[in-house]
Amino acid sequence: MSATASPVKFAGKIVFVGFGSIGQGVLPLILRHIGITSDRITIVTAENRGQVEARQYGVRFVERALTPDNYRGTLKPLLAAGDFLLNLSVDVSSVALIKLARECGALYLDTCVEPWAGGYSDPNLTVESRSNYAMRLEALALRDDAADAPTAVITHGANPGMVSHLVKQALLNIAADTGIPAAPPQSRAGWAKLAQTLGIKVIHIAERDTQVAVRPKAANEFVNTWSVDGFVSEGSQPAELGWGTHERHFPPDGGRHAAGSGCAIYLNRPGASTRVRTWTPEAGSFHGFLITHSEAIALADYYSVVEDGRVVYRPTSHYAYHPCNDAVLSVHELAGRNWHIQASKRILMDEITEGIDELGVLLAGHSRNAYWYGSQLSIGEARTLAPFNSATSLQVTSAALAGMIWAIENPRRGLVEPDDIDFERALAICRPYLGTLVGKYTDWTPLERRAELFAEDLDTADPWQFKNVRVV
Repeated sequence: MSATASPVKFAGKIVFVGFGSIGQGVLPLILRHIGITSDRITIVTAENRGQVEARQYGVRFVERALTPDNYRGTLKPLLAAGDFLLNLSVDVSSVALIKLARECGALYLDTCVEPWAGGYSDPNLTVESRSNYAMRLEALALRDDAADAPTAVITHGANPGMVSHLVKQALLNIAADTGIPAAPPQSRAGWAKLAQTLGIKVIHIAERDTQVAVRPKAANEFVNTWSVDGFVSEGSQPAELGWGTHERHFPPDGGRHAAGSGCAIYLNRPGASTRVRTWTPEAGSFHGFLITHSEAIALADYYSVVEDGRVVYRPTSHYAYHPCNDAVLSVHELAGRNWHIQASKRILMDEITEGIDELGVLLAGHSRNAYWYGSQLSIGEARTLAPFNSATSLQVTSAALAGMIWAIENPRRGLVEPDDIDFERALAICRPYLGTLVGKYTDWTPLERRAELFAEDLDTADPWQFKNVRVV
């Protein structure tokens, strides 16, 4: 779908929950690509931020923080069969909104599974119960209630979301480049078998944000190129990763889950205090934060090969995120404050002067070592392509748009994750907004040049062990 393609037909209304940087950035894309007029859109949000942008498009703006006591009374009068509930909020239960949308006959999309306020940080909860693994299971349980229900797309931003489609395209690219005949598989089992055949051991969601602003971070301020509250909440959760069958060294601070498939593990430490080694074409090798994201869990689950009730193949998968430099400084300050948020928050947008967001997937362990496939989008390109967007936000908003359009075109699919969606259709919608799509092989491994400097305890027999990837 080009940026000038005819809008997708849609007869219903759209209700936004939350209108931060992602909500503001996706609104013009919705009006460009979905056949809807501004008088059929309502924004419900806890903050007055975004009023100017909403007013510019003539969209109704309701400033109201949703709680377990008022969300039904607030949203139900706004929703009817055939409408769309777009959840871009924090501190509002995704499960509660999915149930309400289904009750009303409305479509639904979010970019992550959220609990009610305090669900990430309640000291009375166990580390395991605060994990994305547990929250994903709670959401997926809704599949049991109704398979033939209005489509509810969960966790469909850039990551989680678009990166699942990049993984599928990367697998096909590697297969073609290594002489393994492979048409796009038509089932989950087929995709998992392809990953196993190629020898994929790890999948990194490898992202390096180099955007800089004219005004640097101040003391007692958290600066980011997307939601500060969203980053702080997920960064304060335990680090999580899909745990592959090739792994030989279980982390000493690791924990396993009692419920579900056991496809992932957690570490007894915040993700924003856990670093891992990874690689992208423009940045080269770097240390990223192992921030918990649901794609790390969903990818490991989706690409599991099970024979006779036993998992015989599963890749290790996790996020490896180096945010913009001001955000890195903000995280260091946040950690020094024992994970209590700074007094001031700032999302970079108009003040960004240069830089790119390099977001993609690194698939490694195969016959050509490692392959990165993803988006290199500059701030200049983002501003040309869509208003109210940075390079970071446009990768998210275009993916949210893709998920919405797929749901409109497939309105009775029940609850779905990104891996359940037609990856070619989703990428076709996103592609005009992703800058340059790059696929590049590398001989880099997490062992590169390390033996020269320190006598580390490394597993040199297999460079793709998590023990080698993790920064200790």
